[in-house]
Amino acid sequence: MKFKIKKCALLVALATSAALPSMSSQAAGTITFGEDKSISIGLGLRTAFTSTEDAAPNGNSRSKDFDVDDARIYINASLNKYIKGTFNTFTTTNATDGQDSIRTLDAYVQFEFMDEFNIWMGQLLPPTDRANLDGPFYLNAWSYPGVASRYQNKFVGRDIGVTVWGKLFDKRLVYSVGAFEGNRVSSFNSNSALNPNRSDNLMFSGRLQYDFLDAGNDPAYYTSSVYYGKDVLSVALVGMFQKDAVGVAGASDDYKAYNIDAVFEKKFSAGVLNLEGAAYKYNFSDSAVAADAAAVVAGGGSFAGAVPGKAYLGVASWMFGDTVGWGKFQPYARYQKFDVDGNIGADQKEYDIGLNYIIDGHNARISTVYTKTKTQGISDIDRFTVGLQLQF
Repeated sequence: MKFKIKKCALLVALATSAALPSMSSQAAGTITFGEDKSISIGLGLRTAFTSTEDAAPNGNSRSKDFDVDDARIYINASLNKYIKGTFNTFTTTNATDGQDSIRTLDAYVQFEFMDEFNIWMGQLLPPTDRANLDGPFYLNAWSYPGVASRYQNKFVGRDIGVTVWGKLFDKRLVYSVGAFEGNRVSSFNSNSALNPNRSDNLMFSGRLQYDFLDAGNDPAYYTSSVYYGKDVLSVALVGMFQKDAVGVAGASDDYKAYNIDAVFEKKFSAGVLNLEGAAYKYNFSDSAVAADAAAVVAGGGSFAGAVPGKAYLGVASWMFGDTVGWGKFQPYARYQKFDVDGNIGADQKEYDIGLNYIIDGHNARISTVYTKTKTQGISDIDRFTVGLQLQF
């Protein structure tokens, strides 16, 4: 009887927490039910209006679409001082019937012993570039920089595995290294007989980041691309490797990718300057990719796999110091470029000119952005977006 009463009380508390004021970027409220025992629930939402050139059903008019780009439920729990857990959901829309479905985004256990050494295991973000560790909610621009950031992953940048991470030297040096499933043969892979990873090799990924100015700005080994008024200079090196992860069985190559990324932010009396840059190298055999593409086409599909190449990313923004109404204006510009190595795939460039209205940092902002995408062999595409981001 006592157990049932406690269980009902906990459920009522969880339901009530959804209406509590915002406590952090990813938690609406926290309920404690014992020493070092707690659970918190939050919500993230990104919705937008987008108009894209020649994307209407008639093929020559601009599309006019309202979409929920991203909807997430955040759940974090603590069993004691050292053992915690995270479960986040992600809402996706089926391209065939337009119906929404909720999928698992993050699901991992956290053994957090000290700042210098922690272990996370489950479905989570591997150590990768700043853009992927930002996720869409902590970027400086509205949309994810998919032209440049192309690390292989299972779902929305996540993979299943284990990460060891820590912060050293007054939290200035952040390291993270992990082993993940990556590209593997499974019953869910319709081309499993052709999958190059017949030996079930693991994918290894690592990131080493040093914060020269302000340190300890982000949780765990995650990152942000803008801090809205701090002095930041952060530089990181990243590498990812998986044996026999590209191509097809009998014509495979190892997946190798690495990048360097950096962000600089400086607060002045008139506003805040933010600069971000990254360079990438996706280094594997073009012949293996060609074999994979040929197999996909022979099976009646359209190849959309990883291709080797070099990529670059640059972002610049200025947030004015004066408050106008609820928030501050932040114009920005972003440039992305991907140069393919070999004959499979296409060179691509993308330009963004945008204006953010920052109401409450990453928790509340409105963005307007014009984007032009240039893809080799395809007509240029331009689109205009007005987006709203909220986190509770």
